[in-house]
Amino acid sequence: MTKKKKIGIHIKKKNEGKFSTKAKAHGMTVQAYAAKVLSDPKASPALKREANFAKNSKTWNHKQ
Repeated sequence: MTKKKKIGIHIKKKNEGKFSTKAKAHGMTVQAYAAKVLSDPKASPALKREANFAKNSKTWNHKQ
């Protein structure tokens, strides 16, 4: 038999909470900051990737 691979998103520990911290520093919620970043043409591509991830992850079923 073959081993099954784990499916899902795995965020490195060093990157957990980075975008949330940036949003709080700007006095905004994560979703509001993500919308602002995605509409800003001067935002860096890395920051836009983080914002897009935050926007998409809102719709996932978050189990804790």
